[in-house]
Amino acid sequence: MPKDYARTDRIAEQIQRELAQLIRLELKDPRVSMVTITGVEVTRDYSHAKVFYTTLNGASSSLQEGLERAAGFLRSQLAHSMKLRITPQLHFVFDTSVERGSHLSQLIDRAVASDKNSED
Repeated sequence: MPKDYARTDRIAEQIQRELAQLIRLELKDPRVSMVTITGVEVTRDYSHAKVFYTTLNGASSSLQEGLERAAGFLRSQLAHSMKLRITPQLHFVFDTSVERGSHLSQLIDRAVASDKNSED
């Protein structure tokens, strides 16, 4: 069982690397720009993959639409480059963890600054 889990992780990491490169070099859709693939989760049977992404511009519906429209092309390119028996269907999910982390960092900075001001 642990061996299978490790394989799933390795495939997810490879899909993440391949997709990042494909999106950067192969996609011509202007809606899909400045995208970072932050993670991939693959189901145990390799039939589906959740692709988590973020962007500098924040979430936008046009970016999501562009990624969904390109999913078939990206999947076919993955099939050629990865040589898997089953190439997973790609499901794109906006990753809010980066924004949440930035917001928490700002809150901490404000709290530290407020503590310094109250000490003075």
